Amino acid sequence: MDQIKIGAFLKKLRKEKELTQEQLAEKLSVSGRTVSRWETGNNMPDIGMLIELSDFYKVSIPEIIAGERKREIMNQETRETAVAMAEYSRNEVKVGQLKVIGYLTAAFGLFIIISALSIFPSDSSWGSIYATLGSIILLIGVYLSLRNVLKKRCWRVLTLVGCAVLLFGAFTVSDYIAVTQFNQVPRFRYETRYDSRNPDQLVHKTLFFTVVQKNPGTKDEQVYIVK
Repeated sequence: MDQIKIGAFLKKLRKEKELTQEQLAEKLSVSGRTVSRWETGNNMPDIGMLIELSDFYKVSIPEIIAGERKREIMNQETRETAVAMAEYSRNEVKVGQLKVIGYLTAAFGLFIIISALSIFPSDSSWGSIYATLGSIILLIGVYLSLRNVLKKRCWRVLTLVGCAVLLFGAFTVSDYIAVTQFNQVPRFRYETRYDSRNPDQLVHKTLFFTVVQKNPGTKDEQVYIVK
């Protein structure tokens, strides 16, 4: 492919239209410098712009690439192929952008979860609130990342449910370890109540176990799971 020849041909076509580089650039919504680089052979139009140039100059794409006029009527089959190629290229860009957005969203959600569990103490409800929010953002990121990997919606939903179950299991295990190993109350509790019969203790309920906190806030504080 001779870019110098192609550039000279594009320049010839422009002059046949009696247009300056600036006037052509305005019609094609590009800069005058871009037109100049085409015509000097320093750069080549992309596929989408080749289609526009072929329509504007009434020549075929093969003729532009060859740098000379071979026929007067543009080959429709070639044009349709070029259009399909341009559309495919645009779709590939969109898929790549969606994946990047999904990865960044998932990473941001994971960052929120880790920050919530690290910053807030176990007896603060804000830790579980922000961890839940981070989980939702993480799942959205996973869904966006899988949107073009798993074509069937049912598989994407099943994968998302699986991720949600794994997150829920991880939070439950972290609560169990916090209680049994570090004498801390569970973060992901749905109820904390005071028992008037035992004024020195609080009862924390999770979905899978109940935790008793004796002498809260004192040096004799004990946290354990009720068998």
